[in-house]
Amino acid sequence: MLDTRDARLADRSRDALVEGGLLAEHIPAFRPRVAQQALAMSVADAIDQRATLLAEAGTGTGKTFAYLVPALLSGLKTIVSTGTRALQDQLFHRDLPRVRDALGSGLRSALLKGRANYLCLYRLEQARGEPRLATREQIHQFQRIVAWAGRTRMGDMAELDGLPEDTPLLPMVTSTVDNCLGNDCPFWSECFLVQARQRAQAADVVVVNHHLLLADLALKQEGFGEILPGAQVFIVDEAHQLPELAAQFFGEGMSARPLVELARDAIAECKDVPGVLPVLQGPAHLLEDATRALRTAMDGLPPRGTRYRALYEPAVEEALHALDDALLHLRDALAPVREASPGLDSCHARALAFIAKLRRWNDGSAAAEPLFDDDVPAESPASTPPADDGVLWYELTPRGFRLQRTPLDVSAPLRTHREASRAAWIFTSATLAVDGSFDHVAERLGIEAPQTLLTPSPFDWPHQALCYLPPKLPQPSAQDYTRAVVDAVLPVLEASDGRAFLLFASHRALRETAALLRDGSREVPWPLFVQGEAPRHVLLQRFRDSGNGVLLGAASFREGVDVAGDALSVVVIDKLPFAAPDDPVFEARLDAIRRAGGNPFRDEQLPQAVIALKQGVGRLIRTEFDRGVLVLCDPRLLGRSYGGVFLDSLPPLPRTRELSTVAAFFAAPATMAADALSESPIPNPESQAV
Repeated sequence: MLDTRDARLADRSRDALVEGGLLAEHIPAFRPRVAQQALAMSVADAIDQRATLLAEAGTGTGKTFAYLVPALLSGLKTIVSTGTRALQDQLFHRDLPRVRDALGSGLRSALLKGRANYLCLYRLEQARGEPRLATREQIHQFQRIVAWAGRTRMGDMAELDGLPEDTPLLPMVTSTVDNCLGNDCPFWSECFLVQARQRAQAADVVVVNHHLLLADLALKQEGFGEILPGAQVFIVDEAHQLPELAAQFFGEGMSARPLVELARDAIAECKDVPGVLPVLQGPAHLLEDATRALRTAMDGLPPRGTRYRALYEPAVEEALHALDDALLHLRDALAPVREASPGLDSCHARALAFIAKLRRWNDGSAAAEPLFDDDVPAESPASTPPADDGVLWYELTPRGFRLQRTPLDVSAPLRTHREASRAAWIFTSATLAVDGSFDHVAERLGIEAPQTLLTPSPFDWPHQALCYLPPKLPQPSAQDYTRAVVDAVLPVLEASDGRAFLLFASHRALRETAALLRDGSREVPWPLFVQGEAPRHVLLQRFRDSGNGVLLGAASFREGVDVAGDALSVVVIDKLPFAAPDDPVFEARLDAIRRAGGNPFRDEQLPQAVIALKQGVGRLIRTEFDRGVLVLCDPRLLGRSYGGVFLDSLPPLPRTRELSTVAAFFAAPATMAADALSESPIPNPESQAV
């Protein structure tokens, strides 16, 4: 083989991905793709120049290999951030080892997750004999955790198969930034989180997820800061998720569960300090009661709303005052005993932090004077959000609440951290561009004049896919719209024999469709899988196993779902996925755009909806062997001027309004599918005012 050690990184990256290259030689299933080679060369150039690259890689490009190859060949310290823990595990355990072995790279790699993913030995010890283990199932699961704790090397909770993600045991045996004792912990030398960070610090390639990356950027004291300064390359996969997630991390919030955990932790710490329980038991129970009372007072509120809507209710305002009083009582009870143990000292600090957060939310100012009489000691700059145009809002869950402050614009802090790193930054996803432009995502990420690359999907869309736009549907605002969608979709499902995702813009439409398909008046021969009736991963596995199922899902099924092969041959989208207008953060962002002289629909609503639609469409064709029909039901695609922006942002699917063409597509071999589309083309969307 030709010695390429002195060649450009871009050339070496391309050569590794071509026919006869290192990946083709060592990975049996590897297939060279021109789009993948182009992406790898652009990533390599960005690395060489320490530049910022925005790259949309259409489904099937093979973007993971395209960015791993130049990153590994560069030999530079690289942070790869993915959208979810599941993708993080897949990247670290499957993709990265295969590429590293194919290249013969000796670079060390490490997987690093947030602290909530690692067993905390101190909290496990505190939870022994815990009276909160209310059921036999919880007791059995806790015994499993104890047995696993004695043999695990990594302490990653993901190693425990079958442990439900929402089990109340997880917060009992893992730590948070607030309740971690740091180097005062008696188990510090054995800490799984500390060991994971040490491995990451010594590694050349570190795989994280967006939550962990942003937690460090937002100075949440996750400890990742020891690694960030040394990184020379940052690769952000699924980068379309970053602006919304960043708004969470650059904001500030408090919720019911950590408040209850503080009360219970204060009591748990008493067992090792004689004489303290009588002092803390009353204030701790008062805090639990006040937290529950606030949730009860909020029962009459909408599920999400602004702070002003919450404080409009006298009962809610009174309950917020009572919660503040309860926190003060616990703070005062902890103050004289805080030096008795690191755990009690931590509880005292947590009470102070909650008081400050609650008063900032109540007052509506990041730099608020205390709302009540007692002064609260100033917090560190890292824990105090800067004054901005953020929105204060709340969210209710069945048994809890969250009080949140969210900034409307995160571009400035993201730009500051990116520029301070002096590193190469690669942002990639299958859905970054809107009608071929990166302007929207670049503005939200605070990127000026980035390098850009748009690599379309390499799939043979004219032969592999078809877009069906059902005719004569009413407007989405019509009362009978969902029933009309069901009537339009059933003939498609008959032609495909099920094997479909039905994706809905709202949970109400999802539930209504499920009821219509189960009402007995229709003969639906396919097994139905409905979001909310089982965990997502269980629904997906049952759908795959069924062979001809129909899955009904909402927004969470638009991305991160991969069903290749014949099990999925139809994707139905009921409405264009415009964000809900009652979302307080989204509403405030639109208002800010309006005040600045912009156009909220053009500048925010439309591009966000286009990206969301592209995510849903991306579920249909996952490999070069897949075939399927995309059903877009919303008549605004052809009846509004902005419909063309959506259609022009999609892959080049042939379009039809004829059911007979859909039936022919499923009846004909793949090579004949494109020939079946010889009908008159669909006219361009009408020019109408929005």
